[in-house]
Amino acid sequence: MENKANQGFLEKVFHLSEHHTDVKTEIIAGITTFMTMAYILAVNPNILSATGMDRGAVFTATALASLVATLLMAAFANYPFVLAPGMGLNAYFAYTVVLQMGYTWQMALAAVFVEGVIFILLSLTNVREAIFNAIPMNLKHAVSAGIGLFIAFIGLQNAKIVVDSATLVSVFSFKGSLEAGTFNSVGITVLLALLGVLITGILVVKNVKGNILWGILITWILGIICEVTGLYQPNAELGMFSVLPDFSSGLGIPSMASTFFKMDFSGILSLNFVTIMFAFLFVDMFDTLGTLIGVASKADMLDKDGKLPKIRGALLSDAIGTSLGAVFGTSTTTTFVESASGVAEGGRTGLTSVVAAIFFGLSLFLSPIFLAIPSFATAPALIIVGFLMISSVLKIDFNDFTEAIPSYIAMPFMYSISEGIAMGVISYVVINVVTGHAKDKKISLLMYVLAVLFVLKYVLI
Repeated sequence: MENKANQGFLEKVFHLSEHHTDVKTEIIAGITTFMTMAYILAVNPNILSATGMDRGAVFTATALASLVATLLMAAFANYPFVLAPGMGLNAYFAYTVVLQMGYTWQMALAAVFVEGVIFILLSLTNVREAIFNAIPMNLKHAVSAGIGLFIAFIGLQNAKIVVDSATLVSVFSFKGSLEAGTFNSVGITVLLALLGVLITGILVVKNVKGNILWGILITWILGIICEVTGLYQPNAELGMFSVLPDFSSGLGIPSMASTFFKMDFSGILSLNFVTIMFAFLFVDMFDTLGTLIGVASKADMLDKDGKLPKIRGALLSDAIGTSLGAVFGTSTTTTFVESASGVAEGGRTGLTSVVAAIFFGLSLFLSPIFLAIPSFATAPALIIVGFLMISSVLKIDFNDFTEAIPSYIAMPFMYSISEGIAMGVISYVVINVVTGHAKDKKISLLMYVLAVLFVLKYVLI
């Protein structure tokens, strides 16, 4: 009787029958989606800790931001979409804004917070459509593909498969590692990372549910076996630590005190800050819109005009999640394309999101496990996710050089997503104006404004 009452309540809240689904289907879909994207709980702390942020605090912030934003998605839109700190955006946060441009992680969090607030305002108006329509579709695809290349390269570096050399980069030398006596501390992890890429690739080809997470776990387990047998020997001086979970402090939730509300707004009026904030906003907005439309189309959620009903609520949950995530201490929170896995399992309502959110909440108590996962085990995830993202390059019209050349320039050859976006916008406007195609392309006023701002950035800074 109680079970029927619960089902009746869930039916009333999520309108299950109206969406041709049931409680069991939604629960399975929610678990599936969580499994396919739980890797972010291991990857995000590894990436953001490169800035000096505490890994434990970032883990808690990641799980909490995912939980809250996903619940908001269920409440505002009743869609089966799950949110978490986005891949690519976290790499941009750590490796470009902080490590390359020299901003503190506190300032980077401030940029994410401001971006989220602006996204909230845009989500409550029709401005977001204007911005979305202003940027040429080919440039949007180029940014997605560029982020894919960027995070794949970061994965190769994190695993030390690619290392610094006189030619800027080169492949890790196993022979040199054996001669230097570092094979058991560094060389073996490079070997495990390469094995991890192959394992994850095979799982993706086989379409195994949660393939990226399984790839991480299998690679990590192989690392544990290597450490237990003595084949892998941790060496803190070389940055190689134990891969065994530390349960000495129990299963408590890591403190978020070191990152909570630590945003630094001192540089908010500088042009560089505006550029960084815009880069976060640009990628977040188009990544979110693309994911929402892409996943919704697979679930037949689009109306006859190809629009997504209640998209404002979906965008608002994403925007609020981003600002709250910055308050907690993590990079931009966005809708994950992995939500498609839950949709493929039949998820059609916010109940799928609620189930995934519950699992993010439960993961807070398993921090020793997620925090023990080493970078050589998460690197294959970065490399494979990069591969999945670069597929957007196939959507670029390479027959139209006025579209293709700016898209090519928008790729991150300068080890920076924001520089790629700036160069792409400038080159798009200049090439089309000089060759007389500006009128045909109906380049918006906003694109001209952006191009001028980006030029001023390089002239003045």
